[in-house]
Amino acid sequence: MSELLQFLVSGLTVGAIYAAIALGFTLIYNASGVVNFAQGEFVVIGGMTAAALIGAGVPVWIAAPLAVVAGMLVGVALYRAAIRPAREAPLVSLIIITIGASIFLRGAMQAVFDKQIHRYDGFSGDAPLRVGGATILPQSLWIIGGSIAVFAFLAWFLNRTRAGRGIKATASNRMAAALVGINTGRAMNLSFALSAAIGALAGVLATPVTFTSYDVGVLMALKGFSATMLGGVGSPLGALAGGLLIGLIEAMTAGYISSDYKDASAFVVILLVLFLRPQGLFGARITERV
Repeated sequence: MSELLQFLVSGLTVGAIYAAIALGFTLIYNASGVVNFAQGEFVVIGGMTAAALIGAGVPVWIAAPLAVVAGMLVGVALYRAAIRPAREAPLVSLIIITIGASIFLRGAMQAVFDKQIHRYDGFSGDAPLRVGGATILPQSLWIIGGSIAVFAFLAWFLNRTRAGRGIKATASNRMAAALVGINTGRAMNLSFALSAAIGALAGVLATPVTFTSYDVGVLMALKGFSATMLGGVGSPLGALAGGLLIGLIEAMTAGYISSDYKDASAFVVILLVLFLRPQGLFGARITERV
């Protein structure tokens, strides 16, 4: 029983990271219909920036917000430099641009930081907690709580605020949104800034547990995208549930089968979802009349 509980805790911790990344994917998709494959790099920017600042002697309670702000600024710069000039391009071209941006950011982080693996102490220390025979790191609670808080904020923001509804309207029909007075450019800027901030926050929270380096963003993005697909593209609840499920599936696969198949298990699940329920667990079924 204690072994199962340990796997559950590990799965929820990693799954909460995937969920935060998936929430960033969801925000960008709800704003532009684009899947931003540079989302994983914002996770690395947050973790690496926080690690560099803490290593330089900056207290963690200052370094963490600064790392999130750094990710946000890079997100806005990415939109203005790469996405906005090509906003009239086909959707596939925009997705390819985000892939190119991911490669560029990875090289930039290698130059700005280094190739080493980095971590720092957990926010509440590294002394493990014992619960029901399982060992829980205090940072795991920060990660899970942070993902739930991001989900709650995003659900409230998109559905209850004027800016959030403007983002959704911009995604639905940019021209119609502009005609009714919505500043679509501001909506896009805001969505990329918030998405990047969510990714950077995930990196800041996760680095004490998962460690970070300049090249881990690709796998993070793929896992976050898998969570988005599993939960349902465009659904904040689906992003949260999908991330947690992917984390649990990986933990159970590593624990009861083999760690060699841990990464593959997530992608097998996605293939099954695409075959059996393409809209995901919480996505709406779309029908078209011809």
